[in-house]
Amino acid sequence: MIRKDDCYRIGRIGKPHGVKGEITFHFSDDVFDRVNADYIVIEVEGILVPFFIEEYRFRSDETALMKLDGIDTQEQARELTNSEVYFERSLSDEDEEPTMAAIVGYRLFVDEDGTEIGEIIGIDDTTANTLFEVKRADARGKNPVLIPVAEEFIKGIDNDKREIRVALPEGLLEL
Repeated sequence: MIRKDDCYRIGRIGKPHGVKGEITFHFSDDVFDRVNADYIVIEVEGILVPFFIEEYRFRSDETALMKLDGIDTQEQARELTNSEVYFERSLSDEDEEPTMAAIVGYRLFVDEDGTEIGEIIGIDDTTANTLFEVKRADARGKNPVLIPVAEEFIKGIDNDKREIRVALPEGLLEL
């Protein structure tokens, strides 16, 4: 059984393309292409299900047309529309730095004293500066704290522990 903790979100399924089961795949991380993956994981009715990739071709930098094994009709493809797509962390290229999509779920710590700030629950890249959306470990407020993703703040990344150590300007967490 595939656990959500062992995966990270890489996109969602769009509309069917054609009548032979091909789907439109909107992705935020092209890891499936970089590591030549055999399958992707799709959330179907709350369960993570692996689907083997027969073939795919890119339409743009964020969209691919994909044919999955066992999805042979437009109706079958339509049932997957808007489903979330995940990729198993263990299949990612360990030699590379993790992508933004892969670090969702990592925990953030203050480098100086090891205090946990919280868990990264999302990445906001809608502004000029990309931001970590962090659910506070100390439960201050209901809204996540936003922390700029800047090289000068990141002091270390431990992929095995899924942790990032940061040095933040004084007062940033109080905003």
